[in-house]
Amino acid sequence: MTRRQLSGALAALVLAGLLGLAFTAPEHLSDAARELAFKGPGVVPPFGADQLGRPLLQYAQQGASVVVGPAIAAAAFVAVLSIAGGLLRCVGDQRVDAGIQALGEVLGALPRMVVILVAAMLIPSGSRGLLPLALLWALLAAPGAMDEAAAVAERLGGARFVEALRAHGFSWSRVFLYHIVLLNLRPVVVRQASEVLLQVTFLELGLSYLAVQDNQSSFTHSDSLKSWADLLYMGYTSIGLGMPTGHALVLGLGLVAMVTLMAKMTTSMVKAR
Repeated sequence: MTRRQLSGALAALVLAGLLGLAFTAPEHLSDAARELAFKGPGVVPPFGADQLGRPLLQYAQQGASVVVGPAIAAAAFVAVLSIAGGLLRCVGDQRVDAGIQALGEVLGALPRMVVILVAAMLIPSGSRGLLPLALLWALLAAPGAMDEAAAVAERLGGARFVEALRAHGFSWSRVFLYHIVLLNLRPVVVRQASEVLLQVTFLELGLSYLAVQDNQSSFTHSDSLKSWADLLYMGYTSIGLGMPTGHALVLGLGLVAMVTLMAKMTTSMVKAR
């Protein structure tokens, strides 16, 4: 097995695990069992229990249901926009390039976190979720991805590259989809998408952690769901307050490490030769 194949297999395995957690997530946590409070994985397998004796596995499942779908949607959105940026550079229309550049400068100048927080405040409390915030983050990140894809297309020769391949009898679909997107833009597109997927994951963790710390409703999910940030907050009490919640910290950090590994392995799988 080559290094690329190994990276792809690891990324697919992690993605399958995260999707499995998300699809099996319960709507509500199980009832309290106080006699199992703070018990470790040996007593409450596989990850232990919280302060009320509820399995931490349910925290992992609900957190995956909160973040995995929107993160993948944001990554796909950025991938589509970056492909569009590269293909439009091959059209050779100066007005199109100028319009995209102007739009990119406007979006790129906006402070992302401020825009996200304002948007989160505008969403009604009954309709809060991570998906609109994730897509907004992807839109704000898109100008950089489009510029990089356009730069790759420019190095190929842009419109001259397309004309040369068309002169050799290649169809439009083969020129744009195969030679430009699949052979040349793919490493940039996949890397940008993977970075946005990782950024959206950390965005959800940050917003949810602030909500948990202040005992407020989260911007990214309903009150009936738990985020991976709840695991991290629960686990950090083992450091600051000496609570027996180290197993929660290990689980929270492990889940974040899984998403990071998936993003890095996906990028490595399509790395330019």
